Amino acid sequence: MTDAAKSRIRYLLQNNPIDQKPAKGIRVGTKAGGCNGWRYTMDFISEIPKGDEIVQDEDITVVVDPKALLAIIGTEMDYIDEDLKQEFVFNNPNASASCGCGESFSF
Repeated sequence: MTDAAKSRIRYLLQNNPIDQKPAKGIRVGTKAGGCNGWRYTMDFISEIPKGDEIVQDEDITVVVDPKALLAIIGTEMDYIDEDLKQEFVFNNPNASASCGCGESFSF
């Protein structure tokens, strides 16, 4: 994770909307969709699902859906805040292609 991604995740965890329960972290995964076949998912979690891979970076806990692990291993998570565009960006060395908007990928 870049410093920008860590900073944004800290902010989101402090201001999370999951039914007033404190979030324990962010869960990252993939699901079928987008113009290249796969897209990234990110969700708040109040409990760490059994079997998920736990990635601890400083004070931030990111858990990875085990079904997505091989597709996103080695991926760098970044956050950009430019003009009217604010988003997390995944720099995935395993992706063989990604769409122009960067929201989906294939491998």
